[in-house]
Amino acid sequence: MASLNKVMLIGNLTRDPEVRYTPKGTAVTKLGLAVNRVIPGGEGGERREETTFVDVTLWGKTAELAGQYLKKGRPVFIEGRLQLESWQDKTTGQNRSQLSVVGDSMQFLGGRNDGGGGGGGESYGGSSERQERSYGGGDGGGPSQRGGGEYDSGPSYSAPPARQAPSQAPLPDESDDIPF
Repeated sequence: MASLNKVMLIGNLTRDPEVRYTPKGTAVTKLGLAVNRVIPGGEGGERREETTFVDVTLWGKTAELAGQYLKKGRPVFIEGRLQLESWQDKTTGQNRSQLSVVGDSMQFLGGRNDGGGGGGGESYGGSSERQERSYGGGDGGGPSQRGGGEYDSGPSYSAPPARQAPSQAPLPDESDDIPF
């Protein structure tokens, strides 16, 4: 039986990212993302907006770039997968769980200094062919949590392959009678 675990989100950061490092030196950051959805009105025609808050975890070079360039309110596109985190509450002893997103790639949206709208930007993470720059990769995922809260090493950074400049075709001879 086939399965698919893929998430694509566009939203605004709810707080500044804070980069931390595992004991093995891998960067990790958790983002808070507010994703808005406009719900069309019924007969009255009033539209309402619904906001969903999503926790996103980024690893490696992608986490470092998020900490360096992203700020609260900045729009961002995240592509990743769902992950269920489980733990035991230290005060009550109850088992707790939370569904979050592990980001495999990130694309900055909007301008360099503004916090609003627009498209464009550079992509980081994953191994998608449509991205101009790609950082991260390997297995495309973050570390998995183990027993005592320790994390394994996570994805490794590999520099993107060098790109060659596209070859240009020679310009046509100006004596050609090409109607433009």
